[in-house]
Amino acid sequence: MTKARTAWTYEEYAALPDDGKRYEIHDGELCEMTGPNLLHQIVSGNLYVLLRAHVKARRLGIVLSAPFDVILSARPTETTVLQPDLIYIDPSRRSALKMRGVDGAPTLAVEILSPSTAAIDRGRKRRLYQRYGVPYLWFVDPIGWDIEALALRAGEYTVVARVSGDQPVDLPPFTDLALVPSSLWADEDSPVE
Repeated sequence: MTKARTAWTYEEYAALPDDGKRYEIHDGELCEMTGPNLLHQIVSGNLYVLLRAHVKARRLGIVLSAPFDVILSARPTETTVLQPDLIYIDPSRRSALKMRGVDGAPTLAVEILSPSTAAIDRGRKRRLYQRYGVPYLWFVDPIGWDIEALALRAGEYTVVARVSGDQPVDLPPFTDLALVPSSLWADEDSPVE
């Protein structure tokens, strides 16, 4: 998953050839990301449509999907560039949006777990989101059929909700979201059972 080398800079990362692969930099370490599977893409698409409609209808900011760089640090020895599956930027953070990505912490980062990425998402990436002050982080688990919502409090993430099932729920930072977790897992148009 990782290309061996000493600390990568943002400039080196930005100069990588477009080889069809996705990369992130974790504290200067270039990491090649595995491609998402079908279930991941279904969940990502369903959640994006739901969040985008909610945010747009209420003029709450913007929701973006991967690949889109979140540049948490561009310092030479601490370069950290992540590509969460989804991000939400509220109006107070709008100035962080640049053509190249988000310069700084989004309001919410969403990671959709897969067997090949779950340990990194819940470990290393969670610590990076925490260190750089991302206020809200969701882990969406298509295998376990649940969503875990975390909020940054006093510099540490606290689990504020773990939800599943058919009942509408609100997850921070949103109110009146009425997300039905089970609606994310299936797509009646999918060619695969």
